[in-house]
Amino acid sequence: MAGGTLPGTDAADDAESDRVVFHVDMDCFYASCERLRRPELAGEPLVVGMGYEAGETIGAVATASYEARAFGVESAMPISEALELLPRRATADGDDPDAPDPDEAGRYLPVDLDFYKEVAGDVKAVLRDCADVLREVSVDEAYLDVTDRTAWDAAAGESAAAGPAEVRTLAEGYARHVKERIEREAGVPASVGVAPNMSTAKVASDADKPDGLVVVPPGEVESFLASLPTADIHGVGPVTERTLAELGIETAGDLAAADPDRLADELGDRGRELYRRARGEDDREVTPTGLPKSLSRESSLSATADEERKRETVRALAADVARRARERGCLYRTIGIKAVEPPYDVNTRARSLPGPVDDPDLVESVALDLLGEFADDRVRKLGVRVSKLDFAESDQATLGGFDPGNGEEASGGTPDAGGRASASGRRSAATDGDGGKLTDWVGGEPSAGNGGESDETRDRRASDRGDGQASLGDWS
Repeated sequence: MAGGTLPGTDAADDAESDRVVFHVDMDCFYASCERLRRPELAGEPLVVGMGYEAGETIGAVATASYEARAFGVESAMPISEALELLPRRATADGDDPDAPDPDEAGRYLPVDLDFYKEVAGDVKAVLRDCADVLREVSVDEAYLDVTDRTAWDAAAGESAAAGPAEVRTLAEGYARHVKERIEREAGVPASVGVAPNMSTAKVASDADKPDGLVVVPPGEVESFLASLPTADIHGVGPVTERTLAELGIETAGDLAAADPDRLADELGDRGRELYRRARGEDDREVTPTGLPKSLSRESSLSATADEERKRETVRALAADVARRARERGCLYRTIGIKAVEPPYDVNTRARSLPGPVDDPDLVESVALDLLGEFADDRVRKLGVRVSKLDFAESDQATLGGFDPGNGEEASGGTPDAGGRASASGRRSAATDGDGGKLTDWVGGEPSAGNGGESDETRDRRASDRGDGQASLGDWS
C-alpha cells in the first residue's frame, strides 16, 4: 500500500485501527426507486405510502423524500397528517383559490414492494462484490468489513469527503468506488460512513445525507463524535435522550466524560455500552447475515371458528410461501403452521419431511392437515412456514412413501393427553430451534404494559430507523 501511517494513529492501537468498516445507507430508498423509473419526479416532494387513495381513511407514510420532509412529512406518520402538511399535487389548482397551491403540494405514490426488491437486489449484488464480509440490516442498510480490500494508508491529495479526515486515504477512495457502483448499476443514491468500527460508521453515514460520504479515520473518532447531540449516537432514542438530558448530558462529549457507574445506575448495562460508543469504542465484528433459515407468511383474521375460512386462508398462505421458496431457489425439510387463539395464545405445529423438497402441493396438504388440530377453535391469526431450508443443488427426497400422519412434531411444548401442546409450552414454540426469527411467528402483537414495548426496545428501534425508511423485513 502506498502512503504511510495516518497521523494520530498509535502503533499500540494498530490491531483495532486497521479495521475499515463501511455503513451503507440508501437515501429515501422507496422514493429513490420511484424516481428511477419516473425521472420527472426528481426534485419533487414525494411521499410513498398507503391510504391516500379516494375512499381510504387509514394509512401511513412509508418514506418521504427530502423535499417532502421540508414540509414536515416523516416516515410512519399517519397519511391524514401528511396530507394536511403537504396536499396532493392531484388536488392542486393554481386557478382555484380554494385549492392547494401547486408549489406547496407533493406527489403521492403507492408502495410497490416487488419493484423495490428488484432494485434492492441490484444494490445487494454490488455490496457482495465489494466486500468479503457483509451484514445486511434491512432493505436499505448494510455494514461492510472491507479491511481486506483497502486500508487507512494515506493516498495522494487532500480528502474530498465530509468529516474530520484531512488526508485522503485508500479507504476513502474505495468507499467512493462503492457509492459510484451502486448509483451506476442500481440507479439509486447511497450515503456511506467510513470508520474503524460499526457504531461510528453508522453515525458517519447519517452525518451528510443525502448522497454523502463521511470518513472518520482512526485517532479522530472521539473528537468527531464529541460535538454531536446524544440522539446521534447509535442506540440513543427519544426515551434515553430525555433521561440523559435530565442528567445534564446533552452531547456525545458529555456522555464520554460521564461517570459510567452513574450511567449504569440509570440505564443498566446499556448505559456502559453507550458510554463506550460515545468514546468511539466498539469492538463488535461485522458478522455476516447468511441465507434465511425459514420463510413464513401470516394473516390476521377477525376471531373465527369458520373452518372453510381458516382453510382458505391457509391455502393462500401456503401458496405464497411455496412461491417465495421457489423464487429463492431453496428446498425445505419442514412445514409448519401457527394458529393464534384469542386473546393471543400462540400454538405452532410442524412436520418433518424425509428430505428437502420443492413441492407447493405438499406445503398446502401438510399445512391443512396440521390445521385440522384446530378445527373447532376460534383463531385470530394463521401462519404457514417452511424451514430447514436447503439452498444447495441437491436431489429431492422421494416422497412416495410419505405418510402425512407420521413424523409429526408438536413444537409447542409437551403434548397433553389430546396431543395438544400444553399452554406452558406455547410461547416457547415460537423459537423451535430451526433458526426462524421470533418475529416471524410472534411479532407485531402488543404484550401487557407499555404497549408491548420496553423503553429500551423503542429506543433501539428508533435509533435503527436511520433514514426513516420502512423495512421490507424479509430482504436477505
